[in-house]
Amino acid sequence: MEELKIKGIYKHFKGDSYLVEDIALSSEDAKTVFVIYRKLYGDGGLFIRELGDFMGDVDHKKYPDVKQKKRFELQEIKSVRSK
Repeated sequence: MEELKIKGIYKHFKGDSYLVEDIALSSEDAKTVFVIYRKLYGDGGLFIRELGDFMGDVDHKKYPDVKQKKRFELQEIKSVRSK
């Protein structure tokens, strides 16, 4: 599994963008890892999802027309001021 980038911007396979804020452990078992992420549209709401689900593949049987392989894909955002 590829590494999650904290403060990285990820594109969901349905098109919207999200900022990964951090990770958290379950209070129940202190083993289950969750991704805390914020939508970069609308009210900027905060969400939580298990790491394996966040980093998982798109179900192409359910969504056959989706080109994106992963449910969330890290985006490379370049500065307009970079040389």
